Formats: sequence, structure tokens, C-alpha cells
Amino acid sequence: MTEYSQSKLNSVNRLRKRGKYDFETIHGLVNQAPVVHVSFATDASEPFPTILPMIGQMGSFEDTSSGLDSPLDCYLHGYVSSRIMRLSQEAVARGEDGLPVCVTATHVDGYVLALAPFHHSYNYRSAILHGYAQPVESEEEKVWAMELVTNSVVPQRWQNARTPATKAEMKSTTILRVKIYAGSAKFRSGLPHDDRFDLKDESVVGKVWAGVVPTWQVMGDPIPSPDNAVAKVPTYLKEFVEKENIRSRDIALNAIKE
Repeated sequence: MTEYSQSKLNSVNRLRKRGKYDFETIHGLVNQAPVVHVSFATDASEPFPTILPMIGQMGSFEDTSSGLDSPLDCYLHGYVSSRIMRLSQEAVARGEDGLPVCVTATHVDGYVLALAPFHHSYNYRSAILHGYAQPVESEEEKVWAMELVTNSVVPQRWQNARTPATKAEMKSTTILRVKIYAGSAKFRSGLPHDDRFDLKDESVVGKVWAGVVPTWQVMGDPIPSPDNAVAKVPTYLKEFVEKENIRSRDIALNAIKE
């Protein structure tokens, strides 16, 4: 199994058994997240890091057939004049590897309600990537990445939308390629884990409900815009909504199992 090397930067320290480092798991969690959060430092005069919600997707332009279990880059989509784009360009211009960034993805699969507040938790899946962000300069790679990111939102959407992008659209959009330096994932699944003294206390067990509330995102039926002239919802979109709702539900229900 190909995985990221463990180091002080990415090792899971608390509840180490929940940590995972293989490419397939980590890359899959990033790809399944509608939004990833990207953090980076601005400059020495600003004490706080910046965190941005962005659309991201793992892929390899050098080998487009690469699967999730291969070394991949993370492509981020953004507006050309945004701060992260400017800082990435400046880092490359200085001869650096790029702007150091941290990309995170989190999925919540259930609310874990224990007898005591101390043991309340979530069933969750999370991934963290550390890497260096560089603006994509090649127009060929940029178009490829724009298609990759677009289809990560809804599969086949690029092929079923007005393309190619106009010159103005290409000019106003920047794609960042994050070369991954380290990565890790962490999971929690199962039922509440209560202390023995609470489980043996009938006054507690008989009064406090304990268990898991499975949680998943549900997509509603597509609603046409006022300008829409297509009579029926396209098959690719209808199937995506149906399959995604089933997939999300199954993950949440399976997460209850230890």
C-alpha cells in the first residue's frame, strides 16, 4: 500500500489507531468533500493565518490515468486577484517551491451521544494535506484542471455545459497546483464508549439516552432556473443526485459499526 511517510508534521498522536496514511484513503476524502479549507500564512506583520473555503480535487496532469492510490497533486480553483493566488506567484518568483499551505477535508457521519458529556463525539472522516501551492501556467494544464474541478462538483458537468471557456473567463481564473509534501487521515466510527461506573449506575442508564444519530447530506430534486429552457432534468444529473444520496446514507449507517 502506497502511503505518505510519517513525520512529526503529519503523525496522528492522540488515538493513533484512528490514523491512516495511505494515498487512496486520503485522496478519496479530499475528492469527496464539496469544500476544502486551505490555510496559509500571509506575512510577518499579520499574526493570524488565513483560512479559505475552496473547491479542490486530487489529480495528476502528468499521468491523467493515475488512480487515488498514486501520488497526486491537489488542484484548487480561485479568482486571479485573490490573496492566495498572489502570494503563490510571489513565492515562485522568489525561487521557492511555492506557498506553504494546509488543505483539510472533513466529513461528519453521526452525532455520538454518550451517557456523559465527556464521551460525546462525532463519527467522522478527516484528511489533512501539507504542500506547496504554485499557479498553473500552462493553458493546457489549466483547462484540464478546470474540467477536473468542475466534474468534481457534478460528474460530467463540464461536458454538459457551455465550453470552452472564454478568454475573459480564463484570464480571471487561476488554478493552483499543490505539490503534496505530507498527508494523513483520521477516522472515528462506532457507538458511544462510556465509563464502566456510568454503565453500572442504573440511575444514569435509566435516565440518559445514549446512541448515535446518523448524519448525511441529502440533495433535493433539481430546480430549474428562470432562464432554463431544457424540459427535463438531464439523466446524468438525476442519477448523480440519486447515487450520491444513497452513498452518503450508507456511509453514515455503516459508520455506526465499530
